[in-house]
Amino acid sequence: MNDYFLIARIISIFGKEGFVKISSFSDFPERFFKLSNVFIDFFGVKKEFFVEEVRQKKNFFVLKFKNFNSSEDVQILIGREIFVDKENVIQLPEGYFFVHDLVGSKVIRNNEKLGIITDVLSYPANDVYIVKNAGGREILLPAINDLILSFDSTKKVMILKPGGKLYEDED
Repeated sequence: MNDYFLIARIISIFGKEGFVKISSFSDFPERFFKLSNVFIDFFGVKKEFFVEEVRQKKNFFVLKFKNFNSSEDVQILIGREIFVDKENVIQLPEGYFFVHDLVGSKVIRNNEKLGIITDVLSYPANDVYIVKNAGGREILLPAINDLILSFDSTKKVMILKPGGKLYEDED
């Protein structure tokens, strides 16, 4: 299992006191205020950094790390990804899952393997799972409770409710 979870990317220097502007990948932006430490990737190695201050601007966050006190100090961090460890992962409500739990999962319907989830697209109405079948064809599956019977993130198996076709064949 992956020990680190991607939450943001450092996109630029912010000001002159060592702050960096980040691009958040989290659906829970309030999480940044609770961080005391994070891990930043340097060529595949995760280095621990201690968060000294977090500020929310209009539509983004800036972070300041301990012992990084100038724009020169943080220059090396630009473009790097920010991770948290298992202990600092957000606990999701029941029925909600992380994309990394879903991707790679088998999808089964009517006791037949439909395919493997290869990606999750986010749309305003609901997410959509991209399921690739054995023939390489992609099936777009709405991520709605009306279709999903169960999901086991440990076994990486999603079972859909029984029924007819999910989509119309183009043939």
